[in-house]
Amino acid sequence: MKQEPFDLEFNRIFRWLGNETTPGHLELKLDMYKKLWNFLLIGDSYYFVINHHTLEFEFVSNEVEQVMGYLPAEFDIPFMNSKLHPDDRSWFLAIGSGIVDFFSHLPVDKLMKYKVRYDIRFKKKDGDYARILYQGLLLEHDDEGRFLRTLSVHTDISYLKQDGKPVLSFIGLDGEPSYFDAASNNIFIEEKEGFTKREKQVLRLLIEGRPSKEISTVLKISKQTVDTHRKNMLHKKHLNNTGELIGKAIRYGWI
Repeated sequence: MKQEPFDLEFNRIFRWLGNETTPGHLELKLDMYKKLWNFLLIGDSYYFVINHHTLEFEFVSNEVEQVMGYLPAEFDIPFMNSKLHPDDRSWFLAIGSGIVDFFSHLPVDKLMKYKVRYDIRFKKKDGDYARILYQGLLLEHDDEGRFLRTLSVHTDISYLKQDGKPVLSFIGLDGEPSYFDAASNNIFIEEKEGFTKREKQVLRLLIEGRPSKEISTVLKISKQTVDTHRKNMLHKKHLNNTGELIGKAIRYGWI
């Protein structure tokens, strides 16, 4: 099955955190995880354990049904990603990239001294969107600092925050400094080009640096038609000039 760009980027980001090491036995540790969950818990919450070797949820608490309406058995990573608010999907990737960047610069002995916190919107079973506060703690890592297992808590904070962009923060524990609003720039803006087949042909030749007259010859259409296609693409994307069009086309892969 062909993966969507979002799924490919998600897997690239979160597979960087893990490696080929298999975490130890889960069941023996659940009591300890539940104590940590109580440390993170605020309001209506549920928790889950992520295995970074398999990129799967090893455990989802029963409270997910109370908070979101879903059964624990149906709540896995692909399902969770499919429930993201469309406007938050690119923010979710930006947050993931921010997490990778932050932990990749930490010494191994400080990896477990930070709590990850961000908010994002998910669709509940009743069709409404909930603003979810994510809190995560690294539970296990290997000698090289690659993640093995994390404990994650989702809390419905819709009553606290209705609008605004998602915010990523790293909360320092044991005297470590905290960093707030660490993903202020959404670097994974998802753009669908919305161009016709002919517009894409014109755009491809514009990227090659060809002038309108030469494009008209290659495509066997008039120069006026080429200019019309170019103006239509600028209008569709609310851009001011061809340079902006070419720059965004290259950045977002519109051709």
